[in-house]
Amino acid sequence: MGTILLAMGPESLDKSYIDAIRALAPDMPLLITQDHDEIAAALDDIEIAVASFPRDLLPKAHRLRWYQQWGAGADWLLRQPEVAEMDFILTNTSGVHAIPISEHIVAFMLAFTRNLHQAIRAQAKHQWHRMAREEMDELAGKTMVLVGVGAIGERTASLAQALGMRVLGVRRHPEVGHPAIAAMYGADRLMTVLPLADFLVLTIPLTLETRHMIGEAELHAMKRSAIIINVGRGGTIDEQALIRALQEGRIAGAGLDVFEREPLPADSPLWDMPNVIITSHYSGRTPRYLERGMEIFLDNLRRYRAGEPLRNVVDKRLGY
Repeated sequence: MGTILLAMGPESLDKSYIDAIRALAPDMPLLITQDHDEIAAALDDIEIAVASFPRDLLPKAHRLRWYQQWGAGADWLLRQPEVAEMDFILTNTSGVHAIPISEHIVAFMLAFTRNLHQAIRAQAKHQWHRMAREEMDELAGKTMVLVGVGAIGERTASLAQALGMRVLGVRRHPEVGHPAIAAMYGADRLMTVLPLADFLVLTIPLTLETRHMIGEAELHAMKRSAIIINVGRGGTIDEQALIRALQEGRIAGAGLDVFEREPLPADSPLWDMPNVIITSHYSGRTPRYLERGMEIFLDNLRRYRAGEPLRNVVDKRLGY
């Protein structure tokens, strides 16, 4: 049998996870390392890989049959199209991020409606600034246009509904509804729903189809009072068009966790805009990430050994 590569630091793993892997695959050697040279030396034996497989070694991993990546987005395949043609199954940890990212989205929305970002700036300057009524708002009664209705989008919709918001969804298969979403639309109807958005929330992956999905035309279609929140991938928004729209007041603000270039360059105008909240691509961080990721991997390992279909299979050509 081939080797299982667990490409993560041994110090981060509880012994119970290692015992569980060995119980499910007692005949498969287990290599636990993030060292590039160690992985390269074992490349001809690796059948299953988990977590952070070195991208430059993937095209040479001819025995690889299944790679459980340790994140949801697979836009890295756009930079390595040759990997998409390889004969292995790629799975992701979709679902792990639903709780932290949906809460991050709500945090962005509350910050804007209650003007917390301005209060924090005033606090840093030791300024007593009591917000006027017209500077404050409420989420109840607002409309969220949610682009991307996977696990993150579904939980975001449920939280938004609980806060009294109306949610309109945009997804690849609009015939698939959700109880917290008032109406679902295909991507071809995006321009129809954008003018309705008080909050435009993007949770979509970056693919050839979604690159610059929000550009000049889409930004012009939105309300001047609208807020954009992006927790998916930075490339789904034309960043220069977004900067112009914010500078010209064509939209009211943006909560951004992802950017076209990361780290966001120090000279980006976004840093100094009073109507922008920036977090450094950590909306999915949670102390329970390993626990949830291992739950998916162990279930998939059981399925793999039993010859059953795996969870969270990524279409390598589509990138999600």
